[in-house]
Amino acid sequence: MKVNRDMVARAGLSLLNDAGLEQLTLRQLGKELDVQAATIYWHFKSKQELLDEMATLLLAEAAPHLVPARASAAWTAWAQHFGNGLRSALLACRDGARMVSGTRLTNTVYMKTSERIAARFVEEGFTVRQAIVLLSTIYNYTVSFVEEEQAVFPRPGERSPQYDIAQRNAHLPADEFPLLRQAGAILFDRFDRRYKEGLDLILRGAKP
Repeated sequence: MKVNRDMVARAGLSLLNDAGLEQLTLRQLGKELDVQAATIYWHFKSKQELLDEMATLLLAEAAPHLVPARASAAWTAWAQHFGNGLRSALLACRDGARMVSGTRLTNTVYMKTSERIAARFVEEGFTVRQAIVLLSTIYNYTVSFVEEEQAVFPRPGERSPQYDIAQRNAHLPADEFPLLRQAGAILFDRFDRRYKEGLDLILRGAKP
């Protein structure tokens, strides 16, 4: 079987969904594709190179969903579409946030969309620096948020036992931690609501 970089990256995303980030190896990927490990190493010299390509593919395919349908939409709508679209893309892939974090893009497809969003911010009165800081703040918030979200729910609807709220509260005496006992339900449940609240806070502080 003859494979190319795109085929290997797509197979990597599929294996990631099945096995998780720790179990994703070039050797295991070779088995999944029914090719020799040397064939995989021909295209990617290391796991990090493979992750770079996988992250690039994920973000490139998400790019059309990161902007609103109307180019004339308010800058806040552009910011919300970017954040919500990015979060959806990361959540669609097991360990998606951890996989993307720290990678280097191998093409400019996603960057072109980032350029469009930043340009829209500048049109609305942001300086170039403010636009880039806002864009990167939303990106960093979203990636770190989803990384925590996927730690709590490694698979949709399957809560990790390490994040059992009742067990957490059992270790927090009510007289010492009245607020933190309430925090568990806020931090480790209803992530859709908390993501929106956090993004709203960012946007309220970002007016040009």
